[in-house]
Amino acid sequence: MQDNSLTIALSKGRIFEETLPLLAAAGIVPAEAPEQSRKLIIETNHPEIRLVIVRASDVPTYVQYGAADFGIAGKDVLIEHGGEGLYQPLDLQIAKCRMMVAVPKGFDYAAASKPGCRLRVATKYPDIAAEHFAAKGVHVDIIKLYGSMELAPLVGLSDAIVDLVSTGGTLKANNLEAVEHIVDISSRLVVNKAALKTKYELIEPIIEAFAGVVANGK
Repeated sequence: MQDNSLTIALSKGRIFEETLPLLAAAGIVPAEAPEQSRKLIIETNHPEIRLVIVRASDVPTYVQYGAADFGIAGKDVLIEHGGEGLYQPLDLQIAKCRMMVAVPKGFDYAAASKPGCRLRVATKYPDIAAEHFAAKGVHVDIIKLYGSMELAPLVGLSDAIVDLVSTGGTLKANNLEAVEHIVDISSRLVVNKAALKTKYELIEPIIEAFAGVVANGK
């Protein structure tokens, strides 16, 4: 018997809010907002479609292992995850920001990041950071943190940080400045490869609806 249910993995915050117009275009309306609810599974106006609310970094894992049929995740998360077992049909052009290197104001980054130099870098994106500095010929000691990245260079834990930057307000408030661009980040639609085959007739119209919104620039 064919499973006619669909589970969509989303994270709270900016990605969820910017996903709402995409869901609406596909005729999907959440029964409640996750910010106002403690529920981790949210029903929609379709009895067979539900949303699961997970940590942003966990979205690819839920989709990869089939706990969700598809989801929406930032490019940063997907690079760190590796993308195994995932079909990525669409850049949704939402939750845009930049992955940057930032240092305290006055720090001579140009001199400190020459080939052969060594830097201590705090980040929650160790793979992205390591690859970036390896390409520059810079030796790095990666210090993995899970939050308050801006604090690390201020208390001497690191020389620099690699983090997402949107407006730059947090950097400025903490006397830091972005000194190098690594990669532009936006959110992608990720689909479980097995689900795409077994539930194609359910999933394909949603992908097309999302693509239509993106093509029209929302």
